[in-house]
Amino acid sequence: MYFGSIAQYVAIAQSDSIVFENEDNYQKQTYRNRMYIYGANGKLLLTIPIKHTGKQGRQLYKDVRIENDFKWQALHWKSLETAYRTSPFFEYYEEEFVHLFEKKKEFLLDFNYECIQAVFDCLQLETNFTKTIEYIKTPQEINDKRELINAKKEKPYTLESYIQVFTEKHSFIPNLSILDLLFNEGTNALNYLENQAIF
Repeated sequence: MYFGSIAQYVAIAQSDSIVFENEDNYQKQTYRNRMYIYGANGKLLLTIPIKHTGKQGRQLYKDVRIENDFKWQALHWKSLETAYRTSPFFEYYEEEFVHLFEKKKEFLLDFNYECIQAVFDCLQLETNFTKTIEYIKTPQEINDKRELINAKKEKPYTLESYIQVFTEKHSFIPNLSILDLLFNEGTNALNYLENQAIF
């Protein structure tokens, strides 16, 4: 996931170990290449452009390349700065994330793992994770939460409110990018995640 939503991190923070899906087909309109942040006008979508192969049929997620003909990284970082510069913890975490937007990346999956690792570091989250080596449609002996990647068909989650930068303008917007929680709640973010119920 591109940083990941708060609901995804609730699942991660409340698990002893995680298995990330590496072997499935890429699907559009998922959190793999998009995140939602809280902009001055409300919920704002940031999407990483990807290269389309032009071939018929599906493409494996691990083979998806980022389209770097657009200056999407500069645009996304500028959007994050504009949205969160005045939040309590933006400057505290800024150095953990800015480098992700300064160098071109080739593969979406690799970039997403860099984003996840940066979030894990900021949360001081020590959850172990592994990666799948084959696609299994119905895994046994594992709590399958792959539906959390779907942005389009997302279930509404009841998450506790916290103070967001533009709360007075548009009220609380739940389940945005984990970055919204980090920049607004800072060192309390992990405690927040551990105390939510999404299942």
